[in-house]
Amino acid sequence: MTSKPFQRLLLTGAAGGVGRVLRDAIKPWTEILRVSDIADLGPAREGEEVMQCDLADGAAVRALVEGVDAVLHFGGISTDDRFEPIMQANILGVYNLYASVHQAGVKRVIYASSSHTVGFYRTTERVDASMPLRPDGFYGVSKCFGEALSRYYFDRFGIETVCLRIGSSHPQPKTARMMTTYLSYRDLIELVRCSLFTPRVDHTIAFGTSDNAASWWDNREAAHLGYAPVDSSREYSHLFPPTAARPDPADQSALYQGGPFITDGPKY
Repeated sequence: MTSKPFQRLLLTGAAGGVGRVLRDAIKPWTEILRVSDIADLGPAREGEEVMQCDLADGAAVRALVEGVDAVLHFGGISTDDRFEPIMQANILGVYNLYASVHQAGVKRVIYASSSHTVGFYRTTERVDASMPLRPDGFYGVSKCFGEALSRYYFDRFGIETVCLRIGSSHPQPKTARMMTTYLSYRDLIELVRCSLFTPRVDHTIAFGTSDNAASWWDNREAAHLGYAPVDSSREYSHLFPPTAARPDPADQSALYQGGPFITDGPKY
């Protein structure tokens, strides 16, 4: 008889920046935390299972999801890149994950999507989950694929997913753009907790942002999660003092929500 809400949770991408934060934060929720990454994670800590895994390896992913109650999928490439590596990690990888989840009978996935699924909306627009996708690079395209695939697996097989369109999750904003997209680690953890513990989520898309002064994203379609951010980029406003300078109309990174992703790619 378990004394914690879950017997075993799987966290992929546990060696990444966000994964390292979640690796410690979610331990109180589960008797056993299975952590995975293509990178070396070191020895298992107390209450952990460590499984190194390439998401493009279907057999390895099937073994990875066996016996877990839910999956927190934060694995894959998290920046724009050439299509081939993104295809392997983010497209084939997320297919392998959902095929394995279906075969193993797992009923809930928390999927780390990205705000770059809608990066080609202008910074003057407010975007909600029902609006058309407008990815700003191959990375954004791969996250659109993941959202569509998770929708299919819910509609066809009833596997629930919360797609988290994460903004910029760092200890503090690094650029003026991140004053709008900032998601504190504390709010990230709370968003993941709400996504995992809400009794019924069906297929939900939620924007991952703190309570910042400026906002491009409308989270009303994820209101049932009960996510209420407590942090804000306001406390870092001294790092990026206001200016009356207008952005250069030729600078697309200043005109669109995707910021530098707009001008980075594509890479061939």
